[in-house]
Amino acid sequence: MYLWDGISEFVAVAEAESFTLAAQRLNISTAHVSRQVSALENRLGTKLFYRTTRKVSLTEEGTIYYRHCRQLQTGLEEAERAISNLKDSPQGLVKLTAPVAYGEKFIMPLLNDFMVQYPSVEFSVDLTNRTLDLIEGGYDLAIRLGKLADSSLMAKPLSSRTHYVAASPSYVEKYGQPHTLSELNQHNCLIGNHNYWRFVENGRERNIKVRGNLSCNSGYALRDAALKGIGIVQLPDYYIEEDIQAGRLLSLLDAHREAKEGIWALYPQNRHLSAKVRVLVDYLAEKLIEQN
Repeated sequence: MYLWDGISEFVAVAEAESFTLAAQRLNISTAHVSRQVSALENRLGTKLFYRTTRKVSLTEEGTIYYRHCRQLQTGLEEAERAISNLKDSPQGLVKLTAPVAYGEKFIMPLLNDFMVQYPSVEFSVDLTNRTLDLIEGGYDLAIRLGKLADSSLMAKPLSSRTHYVAASPSYVEKYGQPHTLSELNQHNCLIGNHNYWRFVENGRERNIKVRGNLSCNSGYALRDAALKGIGIVQLPDYYIEEDIQAGRLLSLLDAHREAKEGIWALYPQNRHLSAKVRVLVDYLAEKLIEQN
């Protein structure tokens, strides 16, 4: 540990440009600061400061050494703050955004449970299917579904989802079912936010354009239409998986189903994550994995 001897005194003198001011900042004697810096120079075998009766300034070697020592000291301070924050109870306002349907069904109940456990935490939640700018909007956290766009945001996986293609038994009995992707154009497809559905064929992703007599940006409305035998639907598992398991809907084209995709917590890339956000993200990850 002798490698750390004199580092704090050296950095303080370099920033104060004075042994006396450095000693005052460190609450130690000027003589002790001088001895530590001298011992450090002897150990390094180089002069770190130019000393005159009126001024203290860094030598070229001292400037280089200061840059490295400042980084080390900052890292040590961050490490100490990280440990200190482990003891902190989450508190204060968390501004969060999440997709509407997923937020209503999964995120909001967990946030309410979190507030029961941590009553000093407040939430401002924006449920929207728009991709909001976290930095511009001042958001602490965003819940995002599927593939992430490249950004400077930090991402932590919370859970995963998959998409099912499904139809009611009454629809299949009346119109049959598609066995290949090309047969989808013979069926009434209930369309969501996009007029194409996503599949995998021969190991490659493929988008298939679909058409039908209902287009709606509500997954619950499309589910209802599928249950009533109006057409075929492609929806995430959390909309219709229970219906499939109960036999109210039949899963179709399973061989072409995409692999599971991530559900993420995104947050700005801060040097140190606040306790309220860190604990919340870990809480969401734990609970959503249990539900998956």
